[in-house]
Amino acid sequence: MSDSNTFAHEFLRISRHQLRERLRRIELCVAKLDDGQLWTRSHETENAVGNLILHLAGNIRQWIVSGVGGAPDRRNRDAEFAQREPLTREQAMSALRDAIADADAVLASLSEEDLLVKRKIQVFDLTLLHAIYHCIEHLAEHSGQIVWATKRMTGEDLRIYAYLNDPDRKSPQDLIP
Repeated sequence: MSDSNTFAHEFLRISRHQLRERLRRIELCVAKLDDGQLWTRSHETENAVGNLILHLAGNIRQWIVSGVGGAPDRRNRDAEFAQREPLTREQAMSALRDAIADADAVLASLSEEDLLVKRKIQVFDLTLLHAIYHCIEHLAEHSGQIVWATKRMTGEDLRIYAYLNDPDRKSPQDLIP
């Protein structure tokens, strides 16, 4: 394997892991919230956790499934934030789980050469590597907001990093399949 191919493989492996890890954190949060809390907002300009979940599903579909994978882009970004009629936790999470599963399949299919292909996504002309990086970064930002909102609403320590207190813990590299 060439050094660049090793880099491409590692980038895709870590990106796929981050999709799964952020989904795990969001699922942990959503399991602690009831359907009402999922749609709670302190004021009209604040996004409810449910809106963030719909937004993440839309973003992942647009950037990775459509932008990188070539599927038709049917995203309605404004609707993700405009949703006020509460969906159940399972309805909202199903949209996110499906988007992440589809994105994972796209990432699994990519080659080293694919990462340098340029595409137009939204109004941006960028490489697929850049698009993937952007999407994972975006997912991390909003999953952090969901964690914060869940802690605020429940007062619970979610113990996301409890493994750091394990004397037999593995290195971060070993945690990624």
